[in-house]
Amino acid sequence: MHEARVSERAESVGASPAVQDPTVATPQDPTVTVVPDDAGDVLLSAARTAIAQTLGTTTSHAGTPPAWALEPGASFVTLTKNGRLRGCTGSIAAHRPLLEDVRANAVAAATRDPRFAPMTPDELPAVAIEVSVLSAPRPLRVSSLREAYAALRPGVDGVILETGACHRATLLPQMWQHLPDPAQFLGHLCSRRASRPASGTRARRCRRTRSAPGTRYPKRPEG
Repeated sequence: MHEARVSERAESVGASPAVQDPTVATPQDPTVTVVPDDAGDVLLSAARTAIAQTLGTTTSHAGTPPAWALEPGASFVTLTKNGRLRGCTGSIAAHRPLLEDVRANAVAAATRDPRFAPMTPDELPAVAIEVSVLSAPRPLRVSSLREAYAALRPGVDGVILETGACHRATLLPQMWQHLPDPAQFLGHLCSRRASRPASGTRARRCRRTRSAPGTRYPKRPEG
């Protein structure tokens, strides 16, 4: 899974948010959702507008979306307030148009993340938004933890860990900022499932894009 990220930058920064879940790949990869350099202008605006509409602070609608935004795509939307996580929701696999996916995940992150109370209209101006666009996950074929540590590329790969049919945990590539060692990275992922990798566990590799869409856009919260 590869990642392209676009984000707004908060004015005040506290503790680094522990983002728990998302990625786009090289252009020749047919499984990749390719977004242009100015994707942030479309996706960030769509995310903020969708939240504002849900909270009743605006009734405005964007104009005609670009063709690439109407292609199937998977995304994660991460919300932070004063540098701290305020909500994060996303899709592992593409199952609807990218723009629709971003809007839906933005609303879910703001109002249905079980770790937080639903966002209030007064909060939105202080909230910064980051959108991560994901590619299709690819199997990480390893037979031991040692092989997994060697195969992972710090700062590049994210991992989806599936144990059995119903248990899944995800760490995005940006989590390497907080867990720089592969053993730490996988250990944290496994602790979220309260288990060690074993038979019946499927780990999927996700890789960060090396193209321009991975750039952070230096935008600020409104207000």
